[in-house]
Amino acid sequence: MGFRLSKIYTRTGDKGETGLGDGRRVPKDHPRIEAIGEVDSLNSQLGLLLAWLQEQQLDEVFEVLAPCQHRLFDLGGELAMPSYQALNAAEVERLETAIDCWNEELGPLENFILPSGSALIAQAHVCRSLARSAERRCQQLNSVEPLAGVGLAYINRLSDLLFVAARLIGRRQGVAEVLWQAAAKP
Repeated sequence: MGFRLSKIYTRTGDKGETGLGDGRRVPKDHPRIEAIGEVDSLNSQLGLLLAWLQEQQLDEVFEVLAPCQHRLFDLGGELAMPSYQALNAAEVERLETAIDCWNEELGPLENFILPSGSALIAQAHVCRSLARSAERRCQQLNSVEPLAGVGLAYINRLSDLLFVAARLIGRRQGVAEVLWQAAAKP
């Protein structure tokens, strides 16, 4: 790849604007930058989840989620360069296949569960909630500047995959799901 960052700071954003890959300058609170930022936050937290999955030798989950970091980077590229398309329907289908496979083992969810039980389960849920946030930001951008491609479907399916991954991690760790308990009625 021919992209090199020889200088990390440029001072061009000091007045609240940033550049997109197509040369446009937009405010740093533009919906496109908000979407890019949420995808980046998700990618960073996913990196932490992946590191912990490796430490715990949960290779089965790691192997499914590791490519997602690269695809999130692709999605960030699509958001930064509106004419660039990197994601394709096969990536969405890959996530759906993993969801279906893991769900078959886990069985139906009969109760609401809390995002806890172990640090690894909780981190998977942090990633899931960030995926939902990234999806909302992408949808906000889409209402202003329609997005092409499968990015919206991908981020939606990724949040589903992360939910199922959290459940599977619990199963592999032998940790029972923490069921929600409704408040006592007054």
